[in-house]
Amino acid sequence: MGNPLRILHVVVNMNRGGAETLLMNLYRNIDRSIIQFDFLTCKEGIFDKEINQMGGKVHRIPYISDVGHFQYIKQLDTFFANHQEYKIVHSHMDKMSGLVLRAAKRAGIPNRISHSHSTSNEGSIIAKFYKWYAGKHILPNATKLLACSNQAAKWLFKNKSEKALILKNGIECERFKFSPKIRGEIRAELKVNDESLIIGHVGRFSTPKNHLFLIEIYKEVIKVHPNSKLILVGDGPLLLEIKSKVSEYNLTEKVEFLGVRSDVDHLLQAFDLFIFPSFYEGLPVTVIEAQGAGLPCLISDSITQEVDMGLNLVEFFPISNKDVWIERIKKIEPDKVQRFLSVPVLSKKGYDIKDTSKQLQDFYSVVSR
Repeated sequence: MGNPLRILHVVVNMNRGGAETLLMNLYRNIDRSIIQFDFLTCKEGIFDKEINQMGGKVHRIPYISDVGHFQYIKQLDTFFANHQEYKIVHSHMDKMSGLVLRAAKRAGIPNRISHSHSTSNEGSIIAKFYKWYAGKHILPNATKLLACSNQAAKWLFKNKSEKALILKNGIECERFKFSPKIRGEIRAELKVNDESLIIGHVGRFSTPKNHLFLIEIYKEVIKVHPNSKLILVGDGPLLLEIKSKVSEYNLTEKVEFLGVRSDVDHLLQAFDLFIFPSFYEGLPVTVIEAQGAGLPCLISDSITQEVDMGLNLVEFFPISNKDVWIERIKKIEPDKVQRFLSVPVLSKKGYDIKDTSKQLQDFYSVVSR
């Protein structure tokens, strides 16, 4: 058998974001004798070492915010001119993919994929204007369109969204299967008893995730559930601001910041409730994972309905009204929260990473012919 087909994935860095976690899940489960992943990044990432161990290469160029527009374009052009071995470039940078794919096209790379993982832009007015400009280059330069949800496809590809293939944000279902044993171990580690209500959130401390809203809600919930804890998993630019707000509300003893964790599958077992009040999302992998663990989820109604696996675990609430969230959480009785196995349902709905990786492998094989 010949060498595997090498796919170049373009991201800012390979840290534990939603798109990056999905990419690593795909990479671990794809047949690497047929398909091999390489990465073009701008910053060091937590997954770099694992990528190298699995036979992948991590290339790096400076990011636009460090070197400016013209130098970034020059770096992209130089990179693709020097790496003609890649026949498929798969970009995960939402609107910024336009600049990446334009450079790939100029270098004569035949297959150029734009993958939408979101439904909105982050950043200042100037940043959003620049991303709008970059995004205008996607459709003229992409040969294939992928998205994590229909909503994400409509946002990035507008009137061409129906041409996008929906690649579901699959997870390693077996890892998230509810385990009373693991639940007991993690709750012991967190120093909480069986009667405590544990509210959890997993996500980067950035504007879209709306952590401030979460803290405001918890400030009221604790009045009814004094024996409760809020567990926040992740890192990001707004971490210190959120810690400061927790301190201001005298919640330091009740809110635990766990940082970036590699054992989210275990942590979810210990939670009683998963709260996700994002302003916007593509299709959040963590909400799929929470359902995989049989965990009740209260999420923002700005998130696509496609995330609901039909397990009666997801409830949507408006972020314009804190009170409805507070009242719903107040009614929860920790000792009556039921957990059950939801792995077969996730597989049936197409969210098993084994199926997703096979779908992507077949997609690459067809594209490369």
